[in-house]
Amino acid sequence: MAKALRGRTVLQARFGRFSLAAVAAGLLLTLSGCQGDDGSDRADDGRATIVAPGKPGEKARHLTPEQAAKAKPDDSPNAADHAYVSRMIEHHRQALTMSALAPERAAADGVKRLAERITAAQKPEIGAMEKWLARHPAPAPAPSAGTSAAASAGSGGHPQGHDHGAMPGMATEQQLKDLAAAGGADFDRLFLTLMIAHHEGAVKMAGEALAGGNNGAVEEMATEVVATQSAEIHRMRSMG
Repeated sequence: MAKALRGRTVLQARFGRFSLAAVAAGLLLTLSGCQGDDGSDRADDGRATIVAPGKPGEKARHLTPEQAAKAKPDDSPNAADHAYVSRMIEHHRQALTMSALAPERAAADGVKRLAERITAAQKPEIGAMEKWLARHPAPAPAPSAGTSAAASAGSGGHPQGHDHGAMPGMATEQQLKDLAAAGGADFDRLFLTLMIAHHEGAVKMAGEALAGGNNGAVEEMATEVVATQSAEIHRMRSMG
């Protein structure tokens, strides 16, 4: 629970900053109404201006559409955004692998329903993250001496360098084998133990993305992970 609370704390801090940015951007893009023919809400060339509210104690500014566009926050993806999306795809895939065992091996209906919810939530999230990566491919690292550019990139042109096995909450190969071999109540206990740790790892990764990332779409995806998986951690603990 402490990890989940820390994730929520990071989320609140990050969300608050982006909420203010979103409000500011929205206000910047609100056209002021024409208030007559005196040109009070128009630029010198007659074009309508955009009112940008000033800070407390400061007057509002009147900007051209071009100036307002430049004033909008830059949410270009950074290294933390790319690392989060790339790693979380693999993290989610393992959750799907574990959940796929439940229909045939779980004893409790609650465990089976939980596995269904995990699959229903995380499979579309994988699709969304893969589309994000296609739109925002990470720049390939410069090859070191004696290393070709092709060797420095992974399949599909995605850069290598992330040890997916070292991600927080990931089950080991042996743990996955033990889960696949278990059945009934033994499966339920092991599934809940492994999935709680898996969710806690995902919440930690999402918190790191919210703290260090810059892209609005990644922020939304990480926020969803914190919200849904924190709730599921609480539910799984009550089941155990």
